[in-house]
Amino acid sequence: MTQRHRRDRKKKRLLYGAAAAVVATATIGSIAIASPGLLGAAGDDKAAGDPSLQSQFANAAREFDVPQNVLMAVSYNQTRWESHDGEPSTTGAYNVMGLTKVEPEDVAQKVTDEQIDHFNGSGRPEIEKTFDRAKVRQILEKALVDTDDPRLHTLDKAAELIDSSTEAVQNDTSASIRAGAALLADYQKQAGAELSDDAGDWYPAVARYSQSTERKGADLFAKRVFESIKEGERAVTLDGEQVALPADPSVEPVKPSNVPLAASFAATTAAALPECPTALNCSVKLSVPNSAGKKNYTAADRPNQGVGIRQIVIHDTEGGFQGSLDSLTNPNVPGSAHYLIKASDGQVTQILENKNLAWHAGNWTHNMHAIGVEHEGYAIKEGSWYTEPQYRSSAALVKYLATTYGVPLDREHIIGHDEVALQTDTGLANLHWDAGPYWDWNYYMSLLGAPQGDKGAGGLLKAGQVVRVVPPFTTANQPKLTVGGTAVPARPSNFGYLYTTPSASGTTLKDPYFTSGANEGSNYGNKVRAGGTYVVAEAQTDWTAIWFAGQKAWFYNPGGQYTAPVSGTTVKVKSGLASVKVYGRSFPETAAYTAAGLSAPGDENASLTKFSLPVGQAYVKAGPAVQGDDWFGTAQKNVVGTTMFVPIRYHHKIVWVKQSDIAEAPGATPVATNNRYNLLARDASGVLWQYQGKGGGAFLTRYRAGSGWNAYNTVSPMTALRADGTGDAVARDASGVLWYYQGSANPSSPFKDRLRVGTGWQAYDRIMGVRDVTNDGKPDLIAREKSGVMWLYKGTGVPSAPFATRSRVGAGWQAYNAIVSTGDLSGDGKADLVARDASGVLWSYQGTGSVTQPFATRARVGAGWQAYNTIVGPSDLDGDGKVDLIGRDGTGTLWSYKGTGSLTTPFATRAKVGSGWQIYNLIF
Repeated sequence: MTQRHRRDRKKKRLLYGAAAAVVATATIGSIAIASPGLLGAAGDDKAAGDPSLQSQFANAAREFDVPQNVLMAVSYNQTRWESHDGEPSTTGAYNVMGLTKVEPEDVAQKVTDEQIDHFNGSGRPEIEKTFDRAKVRQILEKALVDTDDPRLHTLDKAAELIDSSTEAVQNDTSASIRAGAALLADYQKQAGAELSDDAGDWYPAVARYSQSTERKGADLFAKRVFESIKEGERAVTLDGEQVALPADPSVEPVKPSNVPLAASFAATTAAALPECPTALNCSVKLSVPNSAGKKNYTAADRPNQGVGIRQIVIHDTEGGFQGSLDSLTNPNVPGSAHYLIKASDGQVTQILENKNLAWHAGNWTHNMHAIGVEHEGYAIKEGSWYTEPQYRSSAALVKYLATTYGVPLDREHIIGHDEVALQTDTGLANLHWDAGPYWDWNYYMSLLGAPQGDKGAGGLLKAGQVVRVVPPFTTANQPKLTVGGTAVPARPSNFGYLYTTPSASGTTLKDPYFTSGANEGSNYGNKVRAGGTYVVAEAQTDWTAIWFAGQKAWFYNPGGQYTAPVSGTTVKVKSGLASVKVYGRSFPETAAYTAAGLSAPGDENASLTKFSLPVGQAYVKAGPAVQGDDWFGTAQKNVVGTTMFVPIRYHHKIVWVKQSDIAEAPGATPVATNNRYNLLARDASGVLWQYQGKGGGAFLTRYRAGSGWNAYNTVSPMTALRADGTGDAVARDASGVLWYYQGSANPSSPFKDRLRVGTGWQAYDRIMGVRDVTNDGKPDLIAREKSGVMWLYKGTGVPSAPFATRSRVGAGWQAYNAIVSTGDLSGDGKADLVARDASGVLWSYQGTGSVTQPFATRARVGAGWQAYNTIVGPSDLDGDGKVDLIGRDGTGTLWSYKGTGSLTTPFATRAKVGSGWQIYNLIF
């Protein structure tokens, strides 16, 4: 993106998210089908005159003699090819190449109350009352960033190399890529290596680009970069641009004996072996008690004595790395965590052994049964984003921990600090909302190997089924936010607002414990985060209601694309009860303390009195039932009760209900997809859009199914295209090559990779799949020569060689300017055709099932069909067992004709589907 387009692009980002709500509604950023050509053919829908990122990488690679795959892989592992509108990361990294520029005025000079509060996380009143705010402030203010560190000025250096201003490199993607390429070439020369064409020879420059002062950190970055080169990467940026790095498995990195490192600006000391995966760059700086024995954690022996590790909590520090590390390891600060992850290079520092209880969650049950992972960063701060090295290191660590301790990789067990429950009615001040709205949960869970189903095709929903809510982290989802009443710039976010009615102009949900403004980032009461599972209460058009905190809560869900159906166990009120209590922790009953010879806290039986689970509502079970327990560090004893608690996803947070109060049942079966049919439409830029049939003659909001389809001058389905992602198609390119697309059975990616059928198909002016006209269970094809002779290609059922030798159907078919495969019009079990002549009369051809004479004598349907510039036979749209027809008129209005089952009068009176379809040059 050139600098002259920067301001316009910021405006476009705001509009881009709104595009999903206009006439031709679409979920932006979904790539379900790769471009018909090679993976590298990206950027094909970029505006003319504005070079695509793909082109910018290619140009810079040529200019500075850096292999393009090296340049692209370095960028991907720094920023995932995102420019972030020229805003810096937490550590001052800019634009697509992640080059750094940090000046004294960029460093926070003031410690905020939010940052201080972050270090009071014990969840025990007797500890919280010792919290010394002044002490924490002193520690944080002491941790100053030395902005003379060369690692914080790679942008300045790179700008010099290309004779550019630093402002251009910060804001202009082309300048950033050129600067990054120049810096890589400079690092390669400094290492005494050649500017080789072989990507494997670039290990020295790649390792040096990491800015790591440690061999392990540099090697880890290089390992990730070369994995990207070998395996390939592709992404749609937040601005909706496709970028692709083709895989090259042949590349073998040549690691030198001396890996070049960034100059160390701080002394490092060897430490104990961390509890980390071996390949990760981990260090240890344990929090240790002071001379008086005071400590900021509770000693334990997890996972023994029943104190199992059930969850991993994701935090952010609300401040810089060093100040956070100093505070988290200070025994006088009543807040700690098990790990801290640096933003700049993803370095992991272990602070506590996992057997001990960190004071991180502000909830004793979560502290007992969770591992806390802090990330250098902010929940909301303008010009600050979580970095790619940080995401990747965090995911590697969490995946390792989940495997070690048997923690399920889902969003009920990998949670944010903001999803930790309020303990009791009096604990509101201890709630936190990190990692905040800009932590990309969808991407993070995919790194864990547990994709959430975001960017999917959506579908119909019904009451009682379990769904995972997955709003896209793209410019299609940039909800308004404020901090302290001040609006923050629109950015992709991980949540959707909840309303009391199915309308964005309605009232947002209110939480009885929270009184902040509706748009405040900290107000969790009216927001549904990505990844949470809920029970559907109702569905209406592009809106879905879920049960949430005792209320029916509506959120915008175009075409069901912001949800993914999942299996799950639902929890309801037990028969005979009107409602049940909700608990913010799972403590044992009083008698258990007495039996253990230990003092009960006094509020062990306290529930969240402003919440309840009413009869008629349902919530998703968030894990197995557990016995209430309470760990006493001084006695090194776990008090375990007999009361069983069931965790549920009650609202944004995980809470507990007593097992004796509830009944469990599976969620409702999802709406079937094998009895509904789709339309596909191609726009002028070659993007293919999928319209999923609703089963009542209408369609759901469109879904972006891929780009690059303007390479074809003919596309035709071989069979009906069902909502379950089945149905094949053929496509002919400009050179006359015919390609076969087999259905994938995946609605979000409906076609498998294309297969080459053969050449010479330019001989035909009409090519059309006609379902199974030969009645052998295999889809067939017809093709018309310009002379009017029609040929039948009998299907073989083998996608790689889909057709047998052609057989002649007959001549005279040039009389028709439209020929449409409809499926079985007459109800006799054989596929039929309709054809329109030059006068606008529509004729039907009954299928015979014969190879030599596949169609009987035509029958006249009616006149006036010249009103339509497109006629399509998508199959049975309304679920009555009879095939229907679609026509688009000259104004762009789409009409549906309900099938009657009669060959002579096959269609009832037309019904309007909608307008705006003139944007498509092909509908099938």
